[in-house]
Amino acid sequence: MPNGAYALIRTLVDAGVSTCFTNPGTTELFLVEAMDSVPEMRTVLTLFEGVATGAADGYARMAGAPASTLLHLGPGLGNGLANLHNARRAKVPLVNIVGDHAQDHLRHDPPLRSDIETVARSVSTWVRTSKATSELALDTAEAVRVATGPPAQVATLIVPANLTWEDGAVPSPPQRPSAPCTVPTDVIESVAKRVRAGGPTALLLGGNALQVRSIVVAGRIAAALGARIFAERTAPRIERGAGLPSVERLAYWPELVSAQLEGLQHLMLIDTGAPVSFFAYAGRESSLVPAGCEVHQLSTPTCDVVMILEALAEALNASDSASLQERSAPRRPTGQLTAETVAQAIGATLPEGAIVADEALTSGGALAANTAGRPRHTWLPVAGGALGQGMPAASGAAIACPDRPVIALEGDGAALYSMQSLWTMAREQLNVTVIIFNNRAYRMISTEFTRHGKQIGDKARSVSDLGNPDIDFVALAAGLGVPSGRVDDAGELTNSLERAIAEPGPHLIETIIPAV
Repeated sequence: MPNGAYALIRTLVDAGVSTCFTNPGTTELFLVEAMDSVPEMRTVLTLFEGVATGAADGYARMAGAPASTLLHLGPGLGNGLANLHNARRAKVPLVNIVGDHAQDHLRHDPPLRSDIETVARSVSTWVRTSKATSELALDTAEAVRVATGPPAQVATLIVPANLTWEDGAVPSPPQRPSAPCTVPTDVIESVAKRVRAGGPTALLLGGNALQVRSIVVAGRIAAALGARIFAERTAPRIERGAGLPSVERLAYWPELVSAQLEGLQHLMLIDTGAPVSFFAYAGRESSLVPAGCEVHQLSTPTCDVVMILEALAEALNASDSASLQERSAPRRPTGQLTAETVAQAIGATLPEGAIVADEALTSGGALAANTAGRPRHTWLPVAGGALGQGMPAASGAAIACPDRPVIALEGDGAALYSMQSLWTMAREQLNVTVIIFNNRAYRMISTEFTRHGKQIGDKARSVSDLGNPDIDFVALAAGLGVPSGRVDDAGELTNSLERAIAEPGPHLIETIIPAV
């Protein structure tokens, strides 16, 4: 009979999990060895566990199916925690496998022993430590079923090393996924009656409700009601572009969200919760729902959102027509590089089918307007707010969709959390173009100081300044194997983007932009 490692990997592949992002160690050696015996499993090495977990997140968002990670003990899991947090908030399917010491070895309290389960529970809905070799494959199949959902989620399986080398394991067949829930007809009809009575109305879409089929039906509902369609700020994936109903993403700053939602009397929530601000501010409410607005929760993460939207459209007698985004493009910019002209260059060159991993943060305010009318494309926001997601998610998306160009938009501060991603891009020859918005600062910190009415002193300035010395992203990229260059004006950027997108393999373009 095969050993536990082979049974685990074979079970993953048979259940549809065929890509593993990893930074393994000694406790995972037999699992790595088993991958040679299961050729369908693609193994992607990363230099940092946060890249592995972020790439698994990006892969799952685009593939609609789980990837797996393979991490080394508690410290390896800890290194990957921020992007597991993002994956949990994105509600993506992810099978997180963490090696542990052999069971008999734990009683000796070796240096790398830690409470892995406690760490894992902070980012995983389901956590299990396998107890016996004979149970390992069944535990693996259960992890895949839970991760796949609904709702999709992070499932963490902890594997003692001796279970991987012991014989007596048998691969387990895939488990049947759970059926999605439905919303009772009377609830749909009640909401339809309420919103038909009149008053400014909007739909707020999140989760799985921002893919093409859902957006199209939402557009029909919006046309029937004269309503607007919003996307939650932290949605995992937003389909955009010409030919689709226009969806306005909620802003980051709470006062801007309040302006977007001002005057609403009805807000229908589809696969998301009521909007709240990222942080608390003195004298401001955390809830961003306008006073007097009635909130209608129409689905949960376990629901079939397309079915719910179609039922609502039927209850509203919505026609098949909807207002669609017209095709348009910003002018090709010239002159000084600013956050605005960089956004114009991206909009002018954005190709059809592009996947955009957006971690531009304070420099990205002009991106939505400059890309809305471009050919159909997919936008991947930072779903959980933890930095370091952009380039790892872009890597995973490129592996899931090798025929589509991927663009990673990175603020300089956020990029430094996961620069090791570039090495994986080079090693795997991924078609990712990275654009660095370099304003040489953690601009969010200084902006928040101003918003709180605080004066920025020397110490506060020092923790937001990324100069002295200036960071050379071109040199960093070259050292990690990615062709790179720095551009000095907007016209040069536009030309460089066209070349980078057209050429296979990864590229990095650094733009030096003034502080906003």
